[in-house]
Amino acid sequence: MGYKVPAGISGRHIHLTESQFEKLFGKGKELTVMKPLTQPRQFAAEEKVDIVGPRGTLKDVRIIGPYREHQQIELSMTDCFNSGIEPVLRVSGHYEGTPGCKVIGPAGELDLEDGVMVNKRHLHLSAKQAEEAGLKDGQLVKIRFAGDRGIVFENVVVRAGDGNELDFHLDIDEANSGCIHTGDIGEIVE
Repeated sequence: MGYKVPAGISGRHIHLTESQFEKLFGKGKELTVMKPLTQPRQFAAEEKVDIVGPRGTLKDVRIIGPYREHQQIELSMTDCFNSGIEPVLRVSGHYEGTPGCKVIGPAGELDLEDGVMVNKRHLHLSAKQAEEAGLKDGQLVKIRFAGDRGIVFENVVVRAGDGNELDFHLDIDEANSGCIHTGDIGEIVE
C-alpha cells in the first residue's frame, strides 16, 4: 500500500469523568492543559495521579483531557506486570471485562471496578485520510518501520472518521521493541 504514517508513542495515562476528577482533586478544580495532542480536542493535562495494583503503585500517571463518559486507564504490559494488574488487551472505549484499580489524587481516591487496559495498537485517520489511503474504520493493517531494529506491527486497528487525525498509536513497550520515537515514519504494507 505504501501509505506513510507517523508514530505517536503513548505512555501510561488515564481518562476520567468530571465527577471522578473532582473527587481526586477537590471541588472547583479544573483540568489544566499542559499541551495539545495529535487527536483533535485532546490534551495532556498538568494533573497526575497514582495507580495502585495488587503488587505495586505506578506514580505520576498523567491525565488526558477532556473528560469522558467512562474512565479508561491505558497501561503497557510492563506497567501491568509491575503493578500486578491483569493485562487485558482492548480497543479504546471497550472496557467491558477489564480489571479495575485504585486511583489516588491529592484530595481523594477512587476504587474503580473496571477500565484498566493495554490498548490495542491502532491507526487514527480522518475520513479524508482514510479515503486517500483506501482504508475503512475497523480494518486491520500491518505497519512497517525500517532501521537497525526494523519491525512490522500486525493487527493494527484502523480508527477512521471525524474526530481523528493521522497518527499510529503504540505503547512504550511496542515502540522500544523497534527503537521507534514519536514522529518516526512507518509505512502501511498490507
